[in-house]
Amino acid sequence: MKTAGELRQEFLDYFSEHGHRIVPSESLLPGSPNLLFTNAGMNQFVPYFLNERPSPFARAADSQKCIRAGGKHNDLDDVGYDTYHHTFFEMLGNWSFGDYFKEKAISMAWDLLVNRWNFPKERLHATVYKPEVGEPSAEDREAYDIWQKIFTREGLEPARHIHFGNARDNFWMMGETGPCGPCTEIHMDLTLAGDGAELVNTGSPRCMELWNLVFIQYNAMGDGNFAPLPARYVDTGMGLERIAGVIASTAGFRDFSKSPSNYDSDLFKPLFADMESVAERKITYGGTVPADRKKLSPQEMADCSFRVVADHVRTLTFAIGDGILPSNEGRGYVLRRILRRAVLFGQRLGLADNFLAELSAVCIRQMATAYPVLENNAETIGKVLVREQEAFTRTLQRGLQLLQEAIREHGAVIPGAVVFELYDTYGFPVDLAELVAGESSRTLDKEGFERCMAAQRQRAREAQRAEKITVRDSDDAAARTIFAGYATTGPVETCLVKTISDGGKFWAIFAETPFYAEKGGQVGDSGYASINGKIYAITDTQITPDGTILHEISEAIGAIPLGCGVSLNVDGARRQRICCHHTATHILQATLRQVLGDHVKQMGSLVGESSLRFDFSHFEKLSWEQLEKVEDLANAIVLKNFTVNTSEVPFAQRPAHCLAHFGERYGDRVRVVEFVGTQMAELCGGTHVRATGEIGVIKILSEQGIAAGTRRIEAVAGVDAQKLFRKIFRNQCECTKQLHCPIEDLADALAKFQNQKQQLEKQIRAAAKAQAQRQLEVFLERSVEVSGRHWVMGYFDTSLDNGTLRALATVARAKLPQAHILLLASENMEIFYVISCPPGSGASARKFIEIWNSIVGGNGGGNETVACGKCSAARDVPAAFQKFCDELRSRTSFAQS
Repeated sequence: MKTAGELRQEFLDYFSEHGHRIVPSESLLPGSPNLLFTNAGMNQFVPYFLNERPSPFARAADSQKCIRAGGKHNDLDDVGYDTYHHTFFEMLGNWSFGDYFKEKAISMAWDLLVNRWNFPKERLHATVYKPEVGEPSAEDREAYDIWQKIFTREGLEPARHIHFGNARDNFWMMGETGPCGPCTEIHMDLTLAGDGAELVNTGSPRCMELWNLVFIQYNAMGDGNFAPLPARYVDTGMGLERIAGVIASTAGFRDFSKSPSNYDSDLFKPLFADMESVAERKITYGGTVPADRKKLSPQEMADCSFRVVADHVRTLTFAIGDGILPSNEGRGYVLRRILRRAVLFGQRLGLADNFLAELSAVCIRQMATAYPVLENNAETIGKVLVREQEAFTRTLQRGLQLLQEAIREHGAVIPGAVVFELYDTYGFPVDLAELVAGESSRTLDKEGFERCMAAQRQRAREAQRAEKITVRDSDDAAARTIFAGYATTGPVETCLVKTISDGGKFWAIFAETPFYAEKGGQVGDSGYASINGKIYAITDTQITPDGTILHEISEAIGAIPLGCGVSLNVDGARRQRICCHHTATHILQATLRQVLGDHVKQMGSLVGESSLRFDFSHFEKLSWEQLEKVEDLANAIVLKNFTVNTSEVPFAQRPAHCLAHFGERYGDRVRVVEFVGTQMAELCGGTHVRATGEIGVIKILSEQGIAAGTRRIEAVAGVDAQKLFRKIFRNQCECTKQLHCPIEDLADALAKFQNQKQQLEKQIRAAAKAQAQRQLEVFLERSVEVSGRHWVMGYFDTSLDNGTLRALATVARAKLPQAHILLLASENMEIFYVISCPPGSGASARKFIEIWNSIVGGNGGGNETVACGKCSAARDVPAAFQKFCDELRSRTSFAQS
């Protein structure tokens, strides 16, 4: 019986024999900005379908890593409760880009399944598109006729094996507009007797779709019409887990008595075996499937938990291996939800702490041959999983505490809003909340929870724009400004095209320009323009979506005719500083990846004239040793003075080791920045130095976290680093003069100075406290009677903090238990005060301090026995004491209460 690894390789070998280029799987971090994850085999080929750039091959095939969780394609909540849903899977696929079409695609699919893999042909069925009323396009008669020939040739009855499907099942669209077309699917009858033809397209696990063949031949227009595409494409997809599961469940097509399950394949058995061996209680995977998700037997719950954990560990392992880290937003949040779901179901099995990392190691050993990136990043994957599982265990404990508080507070029914908060904020599953509540004879407000969920889904829908996709016309000529700034900073002789005045700002457009417009994190150039003998300062440069470069000028140009000659000059010195920082950013990314791992991806950047900022994916704070190593490696590259070569090449011909920014859409031609003599290369449209030696030096200034899973480095390079070093050295020299020490002993001298300062401050505080205690004795002797109450009032003439003041009030209370106390002290231009009343006296310190606050313009509060506050130091304290006493006398009833 074939293993999943053998099936994957045989699939690729088959299509290689039939003239297909075998391409590597794209990262799970998608190139398309509108996707959370790579979720289909065709993702990496979208630019070819949209005619954004030509395909470098006419035929291709691959095994693509995919995740479907979150967004439009979300299988997360179904995983575990059946035997065929997954969040992670491998999509085997073959493509034709204007080469073969329906007949060849269908024939090869049949040949591989029946003649190579020995699928029983009498159990195979095909679906063909036939629109219902109001659905797009026409019946796919061409595909029907091809299938009719195949089934007739094989001695099978076409009418029994060919089925029609509507647009939902058999018509594929990329978006509301754009490339689309009919599809034909190959299904397999897995019933015991092989008589389940009527189950096709019903969702029954006993009749499963094996392979989907999409024929992209139309362009959906905005007006609802469908126009033929200039070239026709084939896009097919077949889940490896499903194929391997069918073969395993049927014992190589020999036994159809068992319900089919993807989880029967060798992709999952090693994970199940490891879980069985480490579980705290003896438990075995039994393969049961619940008939009712709300009423699970102990074995059904265990089997669901096995499937959830196995699936989710694969997802986490592959995602983290591709540099996607758990976080609180976007794809990182989805990944964190998957991880938390795995932990919760793992706890139901009694799996030990940090079981995710252990199971991930099993997955890596199993899959690393096909996907070496897993082994390369094994250490990072393990670290991230351990940190996340430990953090969630703490969060889960907090969720349980909140649930117990809700049980005590809300009585018989836990409100839906509380359940939703537990689910949304703490990842606490509703069924677990229901179980815990049931143990206390409580129920959940399920309807209220669903209303909260519906409101969240509505907010998501409102935030999501309809996807409008267009096929680019290869004859389009974008009206762009010609950019000459890679070769020169000026002068560039050109002409004035247009002037714009907007909100007090003035902009000019020229036919050609050496000014780099702000984009890709690099700030725009500045400089000047000479027009009709007059010099205009250009303070900033921006670019519009259509490629028009806007130059912000210092004043209105006036009545100068369009087409007038202009001479443009960039501030060359400023440009050079920007170039140094931009090239330094690339070097830092390379050395960060070298020190931390390939999971490091650029998450954002700002390249300015005086500094740079680089945001990158990483899961923990960098140590001083790591930062120093990154900096040392970066400056080693600078010192070796590698030539920095920039060139424009077709996208398909970029160097194999060239980094691209995920989320960017690249056109037919791209600009490559390459460090000659190294493996460093990156797609970048910015401006750079000619050799790394021009940078001089790179100095990291800071490293900090800006979001979960995202770190930020700030650094300086070139002359700005030199200025920084000069400033630091000057300050160090000044410090050595003040401390009378050589510069190499400065740190020790500062430590000694700090220690002396602390000792002096300690002595001062002790002296102040002793003086205050002496003053307190005077205040106690001078206590006064106000409206029948004994009051001790005093203002310390030494600096005391609030804590010391309260301690002195406690001392006074011990000496005069029945006295009412009002003490004041000043520190840092503020007056602190405390009022203390004898416990059980019926007097309220809280009410007394309200009176005092109104007199001195302060703020504060407290309880019945002690209250504190503060006000500004500019107060006549003796007058305030007198006014306070007068106020107490005027409120006799209050004072006696």
